[in-house]
This record gives sequence, C-alpha cells and structure tokens, in this order.
Amino acid sequence: MPDETRTRPRTRTEPTDPPSPAAAPATADLRLRATPTGSGHPSGRAVWFAPLVMVAIVLAALNLRPAVTSLGALLEETRAGLGMSGAVAGVLTSVPALTFAATGLAAPRLARRFGPGAVVCAGMAAIAAGLLIRPYAGGTAGFLAATALALMGIAVGNILMPVLVKRYFPDRVGTMTGLYSMALAIGTSTAAAVTVPVTEALGGGWQRGLAVWGLLAVAAVLPWAVLAREGRGKAGPAAARPAGGPGIVRSPTAWALGCFFGLQATGAYITMGWMPQIYRDAGVPAGTAGVLLAVTMALGIPLAFVIPRLAGRLRNQGPIVVVLGLCGLTGYAGLFLAPAAGAWAWALLLGVSNCAFPLALTMIGLRARTAAGVVRLSAFAQSTGYLLAIPGPLLVGVLYEHSGGWDLPIVLMAGLLVPQIVCGVLAGRDRTIEDETGMRD
Repeated sequence: MPDETRTRPRTRTEPTDPPSPAAAPATADLRLRATPTGSGHPSGRAVWFAPLVMVAIVLAALNLRPAVTSLGALLEETRAGLGMSGAVAGVLTSVPALTFAATGLAAPRLARRFGPGAVVCAGMAAIAAGLLIRPYAGGTAGFLAATALALMGIAVGNILMPVLVKRYFPDRVGTMTGLYSMALAIGTSTAAAVTVPVTEALGGGWQRGLAVWGLLAVAAVLPWAVLAREGRGKAGPAAARPAGGPGIVRSPTAWALGCFFGLQATGAYITMGWMPQIYRDAGVPAGTAGVLLAVTMALGIPLAFVIPRLAGRLRNQGPIVVVLGLCGLTGYAGLFLAPAAGAWAWALLLGVSNCAFPLALTMIGLRARTAAGVVRLSAFAQSTGYLLAIPGPLLVGVLYEHSGGWDLPIVLMAGLLVPQIVCGVLAGRDRTIEDETGMRD
C-alpha cells in the first residue's frame, strides 16, 4: 500500500504530525500537567507524568479481555459446574456486547463529571471485584451478575482509551493506539494460553483458574488512582463537551464505523467465547485448544502495533479492511472443511482477521478532528457497534445446540464478514464527522 501522505491535505491530526490548532488544547493540558508553573522548563513532575500515563494505559489494556478469554478456555468446565445449557452459555458470551453497549452510553457523561482518569480507575476496580467474585458467587445468576460488573469496568476502558490517547498524545495517535492495542492483544492471548495450565497448577478447580485474573486488575488500579488524584477537578478538553447529540447521527461515516465496529466485535466475541469449544469438539485436547485461541489472539501483538501506524499514514484505510476480511473468510472456510487437520493455519488466519479491532480504534481517532469529536465518535461507534454485536454469540450458541454441530455457526461467522468488509471500506474513506455534520466545538 503506497504512502500517500505527501499529496494528501492535512485535515486531521496524524500519528507523526504536529497537533492541529483544534487539538492544541489537549496538548496544552498535557504540558500544563507536566510543567505546572507554565515556565516551559521541565519540572520533577514532567519526568514521571508522561511515563506514568503510558504505564497506566498499558495496564488498563492488559485487563480489557482476560475476563472473556479466560472464560472461553474453561467454558466447558464452567457450564458443567453451573449446569448451563448451550443456549444459556450463548447468553453468557453475549453479555460482553450488551454490557459494553449500555455502559458505553454512560462513560462520556461520567468522564465529564469526574474526569476520565477517575472513571477508568473505577473501571479497573470493577474488573478486579467482578473477576474475584464471579467464580464463587453461587449459581448462574450470581456468575452472570459478577461477570457484568467486570464487563462494566471493561466498557469504560473501551470507550475512554481512544479519548485519553487523543488527550495526552494528540500528535502520536497511531503510535499510542498501536501500543495500547498491542497490550490488549497480550492480555487477550496470555489469558487464553495459560488459563488451563494455571487451573491445573492450582488444583484443577475452574473457580481458581478464573479468579486469578482479578489480581492483574488490582495491579492496574494503582497507577490510575494516582492519575485520578492528579486530574481531580480537571475533566479536561476531551471530556468537556457532550459526547453525543443529534449532530453525529447525520454522519454516514459515523454509522459506517459503528457497523464496522459492531461486526468485528461480533466475530471477536464469537471467537473468544466459542473457538476453543470448536476445536475441542473436533478432537483437539483442551490445553491445545486454549493455545490455539492464544495463537489467534497473539497475532494481534505485532499487528496491533503495525496496523494503526500503517492506517494513520494512508489516505484511505479500505484496502486494509479488505485484506483482513479475506483472511477471516479463508480461516472460516478451513474450520468448516478441516477444523483439526489445519487447526494452526486457521488460528493464524483468524488472528490476522481479528486485527480489525485496532484498525477500528485508529479510524475513530482519524475520522474526527478534535478531542471532543473523538469523544462523540468513540461513544457513538462503540455503543452502536456493541448493540449490533449482542445477537451474534447468542445465535451461535442456539445454532450449536439445535443443529448438533458447528457447520451452521461457522457459515454464520463467515457470512458476517461480508457486510463487515463493506462497512469498513465506507468508514475508511478520507473524511471527518465534522465535515459531514457541520458540528462545531
């Protein structure tokens, strides 16, 4: 894909560009925090503040998927322990999308009132509490409630991470999105790979294997507590204005990005929730099935850093969307025809396809000019997207239970990639929501 940055008009902030005038308040806010005297000379605070923000963002990202992928690795044991049917397990794998959609609508308002740092800190505490409680909550209802609590914490991180990146690193959106996405992929793949071995090392009880991930969330609370205290009373430019409003619904790009986000989220949560079970039903041992899911997720580690930087340098991100979609279609075709024989190849191809997530996050930053615009677009695209993603995992569970196999669910998964490609191509066009709607700060 050619580098087109030399001939393109500079209509938005790029990963390596100086911040635009519209983004200047966010930069000024970071400088004010680093050098509170405003003298322009580095203070002691300047030395540690930016690295602390980076560490906090990375730790938050590490915690945004283990709640889901650790459960996927132990879904069969959890179902047996709680007496779940296939349909109820399908509901369980749909809970992330439902919770993300509902909580995502509230996240920008909470950030305006309390500051985004404080809200993310509360989110990390909710993840820790939910993961530590859910295996011992007693019964399916308690398990679902504790899972929902953890997912509420994840939801505010999902919504506010692009906002915080735009706020603190307005001239490095692609690079910081790549770092954040890479950390997210590490957390995702690690939980998928080691949950089964850790469970066995802890005595074989699925409760301990799930609860252990709460400790990682506890570690993430600490730096965010410092940032929340530093940002007390300073909600900042990224949270200063309403995140929604009637204007954004007039943007074709916002709708295309919301649909693209929702379809890629559907595929991701089907993969994380059901892929190990597909392999296990094909005769693959449980430990190997978890490693295969880990391979799928681990590909996001390097690609989540490369793809956002590449996307930020391109005028149109549509070609990347098409390549990722074709990899997914090939992987699903392999799962349909020879799930066990080509298991490693299909895991690799689906891992490439799942990198639509960091691409979607990057496009959120590129399709709006200002930090306030990114808040609006992030909340709209992610809330809309997760609403669209709710039925997918549930439908997979129902089809699996009533058909007695994976042929129909895999056909559904592959079929969803077609509209995903179309919406992604539309969302990847070089335009901004401000241009389409006439929204002004």
